[in-house]
Amino acid sequence: MALLDKAKKVSELISKLFVLWVVVVAVLAFVRPNNFAWIGEYVSPLLAVVMLGMGLTLTLEDFVRIVERPRDVVLGAVAQWVIMPVSAYALVVGLSLPEEIGIGLVLLGAAPGGTASNVYTYLGKGDVALSVTVTSLTTLVAPVLMPVWVIVFVGEQIQVTFAQMFQEIFLIVVIPVLLGLVLRYALDRHAPTVSAAGLTVFPAISVLAIVAIVGAVVGANVENLLTASALVIVAVLIHHAIGLSAGYGTGIATNMAEDRARALSFEVGMQNSALAVALATAFFTPLAALVPALAVVLHQIVGPIVATYFASQDEEALYETTAQTET
Repeated sequence: MALLDKAKKVSELISKLFVLWVVVVAVLAFVRPNNFAWIGEYVSPLLAVVMLGMGLTLTLEDFVRIVERPRDVVLGAVAQWVIMPVSAYALVVGLSLPEEIGIGLVLLGAAPGGTASNVYTYLGKGDVALSVTVTSLTTLVAPVLMPVWVIVFVGEQIQVTFAQMFQEIFLIVVIPVLLGLVLRYALDRHAPTVSAAGLTVFPAISVLAIVAIVGAVVGANVENLLTASALVIVAVLIHHAIGLSAGYGTGIATNMAEDRARALSFEVGMQNSALAVALATAFFTPLAALVPALAVVLHQIVGPIVATYFASQDEEALYETTAQTET
């Protein structure tokens, strides 16, 4: 148990400093691109590892919640499926973004919810169960909806078929998630100690895999980064802000409790940008992977800020209640 406790502390430290690792590796890849560009060949397997880790965090009870509370789950999923790809395309047209940059932004918008949304929902005192359930649903449906949106918005500019994208997403997302779910179920029943160890270590492994993906994309895009307009960063930030605010607004407008509205804010606003990177790398040019790679970094900066704000609102409300009681 002592070894497990140490492993847990190391894993928590790695996960807690996620943004730091991303920034450090991005800088190193920018300075020494050849040391990281070779990782580009392994982006899909690395993402599969991340998805396996996501599957390990799930239980059958998470999917039971879809039946128990279908309204909130469906509202969250539909908001994510519609708001993010449509707003991405609107930004591409409105800002007159270059073709490859536009493809990258559409890929980002069409991606399902990311696992980071679950973490920030927890930190922001949102409904974690709802967050996990919506993430699971959007991830499992991603092989169908993601290619549809990409083909609808940029179909004339690409040579990729629906079947090709469906197969790629299914292989690197759905199969690892289902494998992780089955493995978690089996270990919980027959080897709970091993299960606990896996849950302790895998978050750190997922973080390292995402960091490696960022390094690969930056290493392959040094020249593009040098010439990238600030407009690209602005586009990613606006897209992110639209998702966070629209997700929260959807929850409030449909009379959800505050904690559920917060969960939808992160679910809609935070995509699986690593998946968008993998697809851009597999089917398009390195330049198309630039937007989702930037999103990996920017989402991990904005997310904690929003989560801290939400949590502070609860603290202020508690303080005011306490003050009124004392008077």
